Amino acid sequence: METIHVADRVFTAWDAAPVEDGAVVVVRDRIGAVGPYEELRERFPQARVRRWPGSLGPARTHDGPLPDAPSPRERVHAVLKRGAVAVLAAYADSPALRAAAERNDVAVVAAARAARLTESVRADLAVFDAAGECVATVCAGRLVHRRR
Repeated sequence: METIHVADRVFTAWDAAPVEDGAVVVVRDRIGAVGPYEELRERFPQARVRRWPGSLGPARTHDGPLPDAPSPRERVHAVLKRGAVAVLAAYADSPALRAAAERNDVAVVAAARAARLTESVRADLAVFDAAGECVATVCAGRLVHRRR
């Protein structure tokens, strides 16, 4: 089943102009469509709708050491709570951290990537409120963090 993630503003890239009252359709682990909510709701009438406050765009790459936490799993989850779905290989430097990242579909990359929200790419999204705090993170199509 599809999910439509709706936000006040949707950015296909963080340096692009936003789509006001925009939306992203997620089909399994891929982006099915990006555009104005009303158009996508007509195209995908059976989809579940998740409405988020703030700005939705591509999830980030965490470009520093992973936050301190009691376990590798919790360190990876702390990254997800910040709107990142990728970490730099230089900082995922133990087998336990790499395994925790893999179990959570967090990519381990050599360098930060410039992500875009376009059809058919992996559905990695993040939503931020006006203060820049992460409201929600979608990693490979799964909602892995939402602020209550």
